[in-house]
Amino acid sequence: DSVTPTVELNALCMKLGKKPMYKPIDPYTGMRSTYNYTMRGGTYPPRYFYPFPVGPLLYQVELSIGGQQFHGKGRTRQAAKHDAAAKALKVLQNEPLPEKPEVNGKEPDDENLNKSEISQVFEIALKRNLPVNFEVTKESGPPHMKSFVTKVSVGEFMGEGEGKSKKISKKNAAIAVLEELKKLPPLPTVEKMKPRIKKKTKSIVKLQTSPEYGQGMNPISRLAQIQQAKKEKEPEYMLITERGLPRRREFVMQVKVGVHTAEGMGTNKKVAKRNAAENMLEILGFKVPQPQPPKPALKTEEKVRVLK
Repeated sequence: DSVTPTVELNALCMKLGKKPMYKPIDPYTGMRSTYNYTMRGGTYPPRYFYPFPVGPLLYQVELSIGGQQFHGKGRTRQAAKHDAAAKALKVLQNEPLPEKPEVNGKEPDDENLNKSEISQVFEIALKRNLPVNFEVTKESGPPHMKSFVTKVSVGEFMGEGEGKSKKISKKNAAIAVLEELKKLPPLPTVEKMKPRIKKKTKSIVKLQTSPEYGQGMNPISRLAQIQQAKKEKEPEYMLITERGLPRRREFVMQVKVGVHTAEGMGTNKKVAKRNAAENMLEILGFKVPQPQPPKPALKTEEKVRVLK
């Protein structure tokens, strides 16, 4: 099947950075009846009246693109749109494409256009060896109109985002911190050493997916960066339950990575999330630093012996 003018126009407008706006105009008839129903006296009954045939409806559409207007007509609303789009294509096809904006002295990669803001944050952090941590800091509003605030830290850079869901607030936080990260100077690259750079990248990925990687790092950041290195979906955290007295609260958080799930408990959500991430790392086969055993109370034992 051939591509319709509206589809072809949409593709062209995306390249030009313009948005087509269609505005319907009321249809009109080609012919009208000359019978006057407001006349009084001397009129024939309707059964003896044969009006002239009424012509088909013609739909009209006004198309606006960047200050330019195009009009289309057709037997259906869609046909009118196609007509207007075809007229616009004849004019816009001759316009030059806009130049790509430069970021840090370089044109942005086409790959980044298809990546989410969260993925871009993790990618920049991975290249610069910076820890990443997303945290929901505020939750307010009634159940049907919730509002969430999420904070993100990438090394020393901070960002905050608000939204109607945790996902939206996380995305807005990523957008905020990306503005700061993009101001960083570009990483040094040596053209002659391209093959070696590629080998280093592979070795970095292998290192980050090895069991010993990032033992001294925050478990939440460590788990997120491991998933990013493996090019897999980032971990999903969920609050399972909240129990106990107000001063002795206990939270249970669940983390999901692929088909694996793990839980963690803590006196607040942050501690529970950290413990859940630590348990997940253990399930995935990564080494978790063992808690140091308490020091023996030799002095206490000596005091007891003296008292005896």
